[in-house]
Formats: sequence, structure tokens, C-alpha cells
Amino acid sequence: MRLAFSILSGVLMVAYPIAIYFGLTRLSARGVGLMIAAFVIPSAIVRATARGSRSAHDKKETREHLLAVLPVPLSIGALAGLTAWLDDERFVFATPVLINIALLITFGATLRSSAMPMIERFARLQEKDGLTDGQVAHCRQFTWIWCAFFIVNGGIAAALALRGEAGPWAAYNGGIAYGLIGALFTLEFIVRRVRFAAYGPGLHDRLLRPILTRLFPRASES
Repeated sequence: MRLAFSILSGVLMVAYPIAIYFGLTRLSARGVGLMIAAFVIPSAIVRATARGSRSAHDKKETREHLLAVLPVPLSIGALAGLTAWLDDERFVFATPVLINIALLITFGATLRSSAMPMIERFARLQEKDGLTDGQVAHCRQFTWIWCAFFIVNGGIAAALALRGEAGPWAAYNGGIAYGLIGALFTLEFIVRRVRFAAYGPGLHDRLLRPILTRLFPRASES
């Protein structure tokens, strides 16, 4: 059940601007809000219980897990509820703005001196042998870059929401924004490989290594 909700959450998170666009052309704003809330509320519950605390020792880990996974679905659920209550589509259009704010807070919170930066968490999933001090610093720098991205992306989403046209809103939030997110993730990965010449045994590393070492020979020699 949890795996199914996780897969469905990922699919709907990508497709929701297009789904909202088609929903608003066929349903009332209240109907779209109720439809979103009907999915988001159980999804948030599943996410919250995905890593329950089994002892006093892992309470801190559980709290960090909740802070990482709940802001976005709770933000969407709040706007969906307002949309259904007031029957006003403007709250639906504001959803990407609130998501960017939630992600900005989530990423920014990991920049505290006592926390692990968000990009470092992703990098440690890729680097099975751990990270060097230089790579840790690199991850902190890119977490700052992500925070800046969420500010800019949220500003564009806000401008499109105020404009109130479903077509441009769906095109940016359902396509362009995800392309930019993918490009930034790819850029961080490539920059980390170039800066530290840390290539693993995976197929993607075997394909990237000859290309990047040829394009950036000085970096690979350092």
C-alpha cells in the first residue's frame, strides 16, 4: 500500500498542473479542490507513518523525516480545502507557489550547522563509499543554489497565478519547471563528478567519465 501510494504520489506530483487544467475546464473549482483533497490527505498519512519511531533513540530521525515529507502535501491539502470551501480557482493556481515556499523552508532548514544539507543526503545515496570534506562543502553550496531556485521558481509561479490563465500556468508548472528541476539535479551531479573525479562503477559513470575527462582535463588531473 505504501509503495503504491509513493508511486502514485510521484506520478500525480508531476502531472497535477495538467490535471488541474483539464479539471477546471470540466469541473467547478470546488470539484477540483475536493478531488485533490481526497488524494492528498490519505497520501500525507501514509507518508507520515512510513517511518514510525520504534524507540526513544530514533525519535529525532522520525521528526526529521516528518519535517522532510509533510510540508508539501500539507500545503497542497490546505489550498485544496480553501478551493473547495470558497469555490475559488485562484487557490488552485497558488499551489505551486506554496509548494516552492515549503521546499524552500525544507531545504533551508537543512543548512543549519547541526543538520545535514539536503543535497548531501541525496549525494550519500549515490556515493556508497561516503563523501570527502570537499564534497560535503560542495553539497552545502548546491543546497544554497536550490534555495535560490525555489525563490525564483516560486516568483514565476506567483506571477502566472496572478495572471489567472490556465494554459500558460499549466505549461510552466507542468513542463518547464520540471525541466529546470531535472536540469539542476543533473548539473549538480556532473559538477560533483568534474570537481572531485569521483566516478563509480555504475553504467552512467562509465559513460560520463570519458566525456567529462575529455571536456575538463584539468579538473580530472587535480
